[in-house]
Amino acid sequence: GGLAPRSNFFGPRAIGLPAFAGRRAVNGGARPAGDGAGGAGAGGSGPRATGPALESHYRFMLWLVPAVERFPRSQKFLLGDRIQGAALDVLEALVEATYTRQRGGHLARANLGLEKLRLLFRLAHDLRYLDSRRYEHAARGIDETGRRIGAWRKAHRARESA
Repeated sequence: GGLAPRSNFFGPRAIGLPAFAGRRAVNGGARPAGDGAGGAGAGGSGPRATGPALESHYRFMLWLVPAVERFPRSQKFLLGDRIQGAALDVLEALVEATYTRQRGGHLARANLGLEKLRLLFRLAHDLRYLDSRRYEHAARGIDETGRRIGAWRKAHRARESA
């Protein structure tokens, strides 16, 4: 293959990753496609479709990184790094849950990470490193990802008990 078109040269597809923004799952949001339900599973050649929880958290991460850059310099590398680290841990757990059939532990770890994020954002707001508008946006983003993880966990438990 040759080079990708210039418009996509630096995008996620240029390095073989699925594009997150704007993609919708075809399965109603309970779990990502590609886990044996008709997607590109193990042995498939194409990128695996991502689920709603992963897409939601990825969008949250796109907002988070510039938001943390607005923290005071003294906290950008302390509290800001902790927030970004916790958010990246959630992202990693969701990626791992996407690519395995034993999702329960990964989803529980992602859910725990969201609880840590809630407390870290509350601390940042109470210390006035984050204004109320950004705190509200963060809370809504975390809640959206949490609802999607909860639905995924519920569907996973139902499949395990069936």
